[in-house]
Formats: sequence, structure tokens, C-alpha cells
Amino acid sequence: MEGSGRIMQGAVMNFIDGAYTPGTSGKTFRNISPVDGSLVSEVHEAGEADVDAAVRAAAAAMDGDWGRMPVAERVKMVAAIADGITKHFDDFLEAEVADTGKPVSLASHLDIPRGAANFQIFADTVKQHHDEAYRMPTPDGTGALNYTVTKPKGVIGVICPWNLPLLLMTWKVGPAMACGNAVVVKPSEETPTTAAMLGQVMNEVGVPAGAYNVIQGFGPGSAGEFLTQHPGVDAITFTGETATGEAIMRNAAKGVRGVSFELGGKNPAIVFADCDMDKAIEGTARSVFANCGQVCLGTERVYVQRPVFDEFVTKLKAAAEGLKCGAPGDKDTNLGPLISVEHRNKVLGYYEKAREAGATVVTGGGVPDMGNALAGGAWVQPTIWTGLGEDAAVVREEIFGPCCHIAPFDDEDEVIRLANDTPYGLACSIWTENLSRAHRVAPQVEVGICWVNSWFLRDLRTPFGGSKQSGIGREGGFYSLEFYTETSNVCVKL
Repeated sequence: MEGSGRIMQGAVMNFIDGAYTPGTSGKTFRNISPVDGSLVSEVHEAGEADVDAAVRAAAAAMDGDWGRMPVAERVKMVAAIADGITKHFDDFLEAEVADTGKPVSLASHLDIPRGAANFQIFADTVKQHHDEAYRMPTPDGTGALNYTVTKPKGVIGVICPWNLPLLLMTWKVGPAMACGNAVVVKPSEETPTTAAMLGQVMNEVGVPAGAYNVIQGFGPGSAGEFLTQHPGVDAITFTGETATGEAIMRNAAKGVRGVSFELGGKNPAIVFADCDMDKAIEGTARSVFANCGQVCLGTERVYVQRPVFDEFVTKLKAAAEGLKCGAPGDKDTNLGPLISVEHRNKVLGYYEKAREAGATVVTGGGVPDMGNALAGGAWVQPTIWTGLGEDAAVVREEIFGPCCHIAPFDDEDEVIRLANDTPYGLACSIWTENLSRAHRVAPQVEVGICWVNSWFLRDLRTPFGGSKQSGIGREGGFYSLEFYTETSNVCVKL
């Protein structure tokens, strides 16, 4: 992808006001492969002046061609961005795999197609949106007409995670731009590339300069903090850790800027004795181990009704041991590395805590032998524990690795209490063939999304987000429009 910013004199750059720039900080940082520890690229870190330039460029775009563009033309352009990603599918795939280390089979079926689809779905959503009108009586009998006017919010700061870099970035940028906002994107320092590459697509499609900007860097004392503190940012959307969300919220409080957060989770799966065991094992194995456990919606707590507990543990163990760690391009690979050696150290720290707490290690619990070629990568074994109490660290705290604790339960009331006994409330999956039970239990689980006999199945028109410490707000379909637009009422006396 010539001139994409992915490889530009060996470096990934910022994308500000329609152009790639090394920035003013004079600093670069290393983007390291989680597969083997090799250097993927040097990344130019944005300084405070670069962040200011990006925000000002976005504001100018709102005052210029982008802000004045008719809705029909804008949504057509947003849909064209989806086509642009698809046109450069292989380039985006190569970059995403290089940054994350995930198997090509996963990224090619999930990350890149969904990244493109996020622009198309929100272009369609905005085309279907309509304002409302109401007649009301007045004391003099002539009446009045009220109607709504929907406008873009302005400059949106978009702060993205590293686990699904393109998909989760476009999940925010797609609706933001479809609604007419300009964006300043801060990708994770671990996965800087595809956000930068998207700038080239924006230029190819003809998106006005400044409507899409990318600043590279870190959080505190770097691009992330500079962005969230900038008074020119009208709203902030973020996916990541709860503690980081709290820090962003403090910054957003100055100026009373809106926030939309998808934060941490400690998601439960509930397996009833009347489940279809094969479906429950397949779905739970995916929810625990997909993307090496680095999925915000993933399962780390599994509660299994006592009559089928032993069978479930045995079969999930077999599923875990059937996974193959390996190079992303190997067609047999279905489990990649963690994102970094630093994150691996965190996950291995929890593996040690589980042992110290007296867990039964059903399988895994360490580092696989990957041979000399991949020895420098961030590899861990898929891991299953049993035998711990609900107060154990690995049962209470988000790990974000390919691991879970399985505990037995006896009845509905007990498992609902166990599932809800957490400060988080993002997602849950329930496995039962009893339709009445499914409808009875699902609404009682305190989460933003509850699956029955499935996992990660999502209609992009439906509301998505977390409850409790797992987030603020809902995005998806028309729910996204509530955050990315301002609605005014016009009252006309007749």
C-alpha cells in the first residue's frame, strides 16, 4: 500500500490534516512483534503541538467542506471508505497480523472484514435516520409545531485498544464520521499501524483533510493525555481498562465533555445441566481462548451445574489442549501470542497467583516450548483452573489471557448471585436448552449483552456497552447516534 504510513522510511507516522508527518516531538518508539520479539517498525510519537494541530485540523474540517457536506454525499463517502479497506484488504491484513501476532485465519475472517463493515453499517444507519415532529395545543387554540434537528457533536477523540485494533477503531470512527463529526484517533502504542494506513484510504476516497486524524503515542504525559485534556475536543470515546477510563473521565469533566466507554470485564458463562454439551464446549472454548483470551467480551469465569461439571471440565480441557500455538501464517495455527512480553508477565503473574491460592491446574499454567525461532514471542499456554473460592484473585480480577476458572453450582438463584458478584457487567453467555430458563435467567444477569447458546454473535444495529464498572453509554445502530450527535428541538408557534 504505497505511501500508506505503514512503511514510510521504515516508520509509522502521524496523520494530520490529510498528510503523514513525523511530528514535532522528535521521539520514536519501537513496535515489537509479539510473535518473535523482532522489530516491526519505528513509530513517531506525537508531541503536544501535534495533538493541538490534529484537533485544530478537525475543527477546521467541521467549519469547512466536511462540515458543510450534504448528508447524502457524506454517507456515500463513508460507504466508500469500507470499499477502500476491502480494496487494500491484504495490506491491512498483513499490518494487523504483524502488530498483533494473531493468526491470519482469525484476522482475515474477523478483524479486516468487520473493520470495513463498520463504515458500511453506519452509513446505512444514518441514511435511515429521521427527525421527529410533534403538534401541540396552545391556550389560544392555534397550536405549535415542535421538530428535532440532529447535528454532529464536533471533534471526537477516539482512543483505541490493541486487541482488535482496526475493528474497534472503526466501530467508533464509522458512526462518528457518518454522523458528520471529525475525529482524532489515538491508537494503542502496541498496534499503531492500521489506524495510520486508514489515512491513505481517506485520501483516496476524497474525505476532506482534517476529518480523520491519527496521533501516535502513549497515555500519561503523551498523546493520550494531551488529547483528552484538549479543550477543542467535544467528546471522547474509549475502549480499554477501567482505571484508564476513570482518568479520561476526570479530564473530560473539565468542560463537561461527553464520554462513551467500554471498559473492563470479568465475564461469566453459565452452563446448565440441560445444555447441548457439544455446543457449550465449542462456544465456551472460543469465548475463553479466542484471540489468546484478549477479547473484552471473553469468558474468564465458568459456572457449570453440578451434574455435568466433571464432564464439562474434561471436555474443555481436551479443547484447550487441541489448540495449536504457532506462526500467524501457519494454516494450522489457531492460538497466537499475547500482545507483548509485558502483558505476558502480567498474565503469568496471575498463573502464579492461582497456584499459590491452591488452584487445581486442569491444563496449562505456563509457557509453551515454541522453539528457537519464536522463543522471543509473548507465548503462554491456554489454562484452566478449578478448586478456588470466589475471593481468589484469578476469579475476581480481569486477566485478559487464555484462561478461566470453572466452578460448580446447584440452582438458578445461586448462579445468578455468583455471576453478578463482580464490580463489572459487560457480557455473559448462558447455555441451556430450556427456553423458559433462558428467558428467566438472562434478564437477571447484570451485563450489557447476554448470549444464549452462542457467543460473539452480534447484530450491529443492537445496543452494545457495559454496566457497572464495564462502561458508560451504548453504541450500535441508532444507539450510536445518541452519542455522536446533538439533538435540538425547534418550537414554532402557529
